[in-house]
Amino acid sequence: MLTDFGYILLFIISAIAFTALMLFVAKLIRPNRPNAEKLSTYESGEEPDGNANVRFNLRFYVIALIFVLFDVELIFLFPWATVFGNQHLIEMTNGVWGWFSLIEMFIFVGILLLGLAYAWVKGHLDWVRPDIQKPDYESKIPVSLYENINKKYTK
Repeated sequence: MLTDFGYILLFIISAIAFTALMLFVAKLIRPNRPNAEKLSTYESGEEPDGNANVRFNLRFYVIALIFVLFDVELIFLFPWATVFGNQHLIEMTNGVWGWFSLIEMFIFVGILLLGLAYAWVKGHLDWVRPDIQKPDYESKIPVSLYENINKKYTK
């Protein structure tokens, strides 16, 4: 007879086995026809230019963090909206509850707008595409061979 933890362990093992089985069956069934177009580098619809081994601009991370911050803070609007419309609280306070919660939310959204204005003024929301830096490395292979390869794979 299994204990409660035994059932959980059995469930975890069966989930891992089912996932592995489905991945194996998918590998057997799916078509595998690579070509030059599929194997080429794809960067959000733009043709890649320059070396791929470059340092990323920190603005990617700053903008992502700002988005997550404001997104998580805006989630707090949903519980406020459910409590704001509580008819029992409005009747108990003779309508003061409605005004209190409305003012409270304007203060909250105002603080969010101040944070957005701060990020905007500091320039964290400016999207500047960095200049491509070509490496200074002198290769023993002539540049014309690289150009021939690039011409072969461009349209």
